[in-house]
Amino acid sequence: MQRGNFITIKIKIIMETNIKMLTLILIFCFGSLMIPDKAIAQGVSVSFQVFYDELSPYGTWVENPDYGYVWAPDVEPGFTPYSTNGYWVFTDLGWTWISNYSWGWAPFHYGRWFTDPEYGPMWVPDDEWGPGWVTWRRSVNYYGWAPIGPGINISLAYSNGYNLPYNQWTFISGNYLGRTNIDNYYLNSSNNMVIINNSTVINNTRIDKSHHVMFNAGPDRREVERRAGRTFTPVVIQESNKPGEHLVKNHLQIYRPPVQKNIQSGPKPVPSRVESLKSMKPATQRAVINPSQKSNQPSRQQPSEKQKAQPPARQQQKQQPQAQPATQQQPQKQQPQAQPATRQQQKQQPQAQPATRQQQKQQPQAQPATQQQPQKQQPQAQPATRQPAQPQRDKPTKKSEETKQSKNDKPNKK
Repeated sequence: MQRGNFITIKIKIIMETNIKMLTLILIFCFGSLMIPDKAIAQGVSVSFQVFYDELSPYGTWVENPDYGYVWAPDVEPGFTPYSTNGYWVFTDLGWTWISNYSWGWAPFHYGRWFTDPEYGPMWVPDDEWGPGWVTWRRSVNYYGWAPIGPGINISLAYSNGYNLPYNQWTFISGNYLGRTNIDNYYLNSSNNMVIINNSTVINNTRIDKSHHVMFNAGPDRREVERRAGRTFTPVVIQESNKPGEHLVKNHLQIYRPPVQKNIQSGPKPVPSRVESLKSMKPATQRAVINPSQKSNQPSRQQPSEKQKAQPPARQQQKQQPQAQPATQQQPQKQQPQAQPATRQQQKQQPQAQPATRQQQKQQPQAQPATQQQPQKQQPQAQPATRQPAQPQRDKPTKKSEETKQSKNDKPNKK
């Protein structure tokens, strides 16, 4: 009996062990199937190389002694970050800047901007994504924002001790926030100092748990709705798998992968082309590049600009030979025909009254016929009566012309 019980117990242990092993195998297989989906949902991390490669066609990378590699965009004069060619939209992460530039997905959501007095706005890349790295202010009637400078963390940026130059602020009336044509309602910067002194900092910080980033969501939505007289349905942010941003109905598809700031293994991220500050052109001389062209050589546009700048000169060159056709064309044909009257008669006599036709054609041409007709017809007046029988013949060949000339020369010698 004891031996039988022992065998029974041993069989149970073996069965339980097999069941556990089978369970572990199933869990492992199921987990392996779920891991790829999770990795896709979180996104694959990238390095600064994605910024260097994607932004090179639209600007110039420069090595700055303070910030390392910085990017200067090729944009129109007067460009201001978070002000030019874009607008604010309310999303599930707060007020998010949407840029109309094809490269706007990177410089307006990663990193910081600063303005060089000679080379204009420049962007310093960073690894944290946010809806817009600006500092917000509010007053009784206005909202304002300004780009956060390099090296400024979120806590300092929204404190009372962080003061930006007044000309870097953009202010609008409170009822215009949320419009796509917001650039039509910017206040003159000459009023910024008065508004700043009568405004307070908007400290509406949030934490993006998926990316472990703290940012400022901007003005309170309910307050903006009261001022604007409209409601704002939060736009849902969806991650895209390629660079760019597109607003489709109530969804903002934007590329925002996790970025590794420091790469410990592999090649070091570096722009393919870097210019020094000494060789870089000032902001007023840099050409604007169409994003669709994706060209790193703005100098290629200089010939086209010269061609566009001088269309009147080309038209004048084309119109000059047409301004006085009678004076340029007729003397070339008729001057060598002044002596041999037979050649001119052969061409002119088949046409009834050629002088009157020339007058009709030349009258709209600044009256050149009245000046040239006496010179053309005077040498033809006498020889035309001597040879009335030759106008109906076909055009003579060179040999016949020579014989006719010899005949005509004989009576002249006599």
